Amino acid sequence: MQIQQKKWQQASGWVELSSSDIKDSAQWVMVFGSTKMVKDAAQLSLIQSWYPKAHILLCSTAGEIIGTQVLDDSLCLTAVSFAKTRLEFGQTMVSKATESEQAGKTLAGSIPHDGLVHVMVFSEGLKINGTKLVDGLRNNLPPDISVTGGLVGDGAAFKETVVGLDGPPVSGKVVVIGFYGTALRVGYGSFGGWDSFGPERIITKSSDNVLYELDDKPALALYKEYLGEKTKELPGSGLLFPLSLRVKTKNGETNIVRTILAVDEAAQSMTFAGDMPQGTPAQLMRANFDRVIDGAGEAANLSIKRLENNEVELAILVSCVGRKLILQERTEEEIEAVQNVIGKKAVITGFYSYGELCPTAAAADQCQLHNQTMTVTMFHEVL
Repeated sequence: MQIQQKKWQQASGWVELSSSDIKDSAQWVMVFGSTKMVKDAAQLSLIQSWYPKAHILLCSTAGEIIGTQVLDDSLCLTAVSFAKTRLEFGQTMVSKATESEQAGKTLAGSIPHDGLVHVMVFSEGLKINGTKLVDGLRNNLPPDISVTGGLVGDGAAFKETVVGLDGPPVSGKVVVIGFYGTALRVGYGSFGGWDSFGPERIITKSSDNVLYELDDKPALALYKEYLGEKTKELPGSGLLFPLSLRVKTKNGETNIVRTILAVDEAAQSMTFAGDMPQGTPAQLMRANFDRVIDGAGEAANLSIKRLENNEVELAILVSCVGRKLILQERTEEEIEAVQNVIGKKAVITGFYSYGELCPTAAAADQCQLHNQTMTVTMFHEVL
């Protein structure tokens, strides 16, 4: 595997971060940046001229990760040339959350299943119901295939998220990438580190990913009690108090975290990135700085265990925007926590998201939508 990285910032323009020149062999180029920057047609044209044979993936973010740096309003480029691994790409569009499960089904059918070893998904972040997207994928892919990825971001603005594949990025797009071949080893792990507080409450009224009531009381009013002066900053300030849901799986129960995407004052409701099933126990959470940072390292530990003692060559990090808003000037510490586990030889890229996709257990078919986690996907090729 050969990897080349570059970054663009207004003050410096494009800067080379590695000496590898894989112009003619790169199969896949990831470009993470602010919504404005990834929509810049001149930049896309330039990148396509650098890597004429590669598929170019562009994603808007709530912050870009390259090495151990976390940047805003930049473009972070990572080009990858696999030695023995084949990639296949698919894409679809959604205009509203109710189309999410069908989108997952469509994406699962858009790539061959023979020889498939892993799937990554880069999705629109605001119009999607991440739970239903995962259901559509999981129910239409082979049961032993792991799925990771994330919902792209738009800073803390929550106005427009865009994804592009070999063309201008647009709102509503979801891209899937299939990885094929016996040489590829993939590790994955996800962890939060937030603390629960207050009483456990029951979701008493909801519809898919829209929450109306907790314990028969308006959910939005409850949130506002905890937010105080930050109420006027909703939905972004809702990231300070995510909800932990205790959900049932085929292997028992697990806890998943949900954060707000939008609020409706008239309906006194909140829209989340994934389903909020009625009858589910829910509990408010808040940040513990050290545990959040340590959680990133734990995600890396979970991921590296699945690499069968192979050296990490490429690590793709998808961390929640809520973690970035909480950590602020300490944000890069969670990237450093990952690097401390995987070593300085590994190439690191990624972005801050509106949701993370990763299995919750050792079983590949247990992929879930997460919020407020660090999710790490690692790659190594056996030559």
